Amino acid sequence: MAKTDRLSEFVNEEPILWKDRRRYLGLPISFTRYSFDSNKFYLNKGLFNTTSDEILLYRVLDIRLTRSFFQRIFGVGTIVLKTADQTNPILEVKSVKNSERVKTALSNIVENERNEKRVLGKEMFGAAGHHDLDLDGDGIPDHVDGDL
Repeated sequence: MAKTDRLSEFVNEEPILWKDRRRYLGLPISFTRYSFDSNKFYLNKGLFNTTSDEILLYRVLDIRLTRSFFQRIFGVGTIVLKTADQTNPILEVKSVKNSERVKTALSNIVENERNEKRVLGKEMFGAAGHHDLDLDGDGIPDHVDGDL
């Protein structure tokens, strides 16, 4: 009788929608790899010592695209993800090709994930580390216990 692998029932292989490497002078000669599927963003770094990280896309709070003069010359850009993740509150997806298109796709997928999971922005706000309370409703956070 064949031994069954019980982990297979817990591994859901989603198809990768996009992947790229960090680029130098427009060339993918880096050991930093980025990818995402419909649920998660993946970051893999390193050649000998490797680090793999993933961020659930519904936890992305804000997406920004920056392109320096030299990045525009080489056709790349940096996408900055502000997240409610503990390990990567701000993730810079540096020097990727077709950055405007990738940013738009990420933005749409994040919105779809948040709608599907019924997550509101105000629920995620506290998860992002903003613990100052506005007790009197004037728009200015009140500091509690004298933490000025």
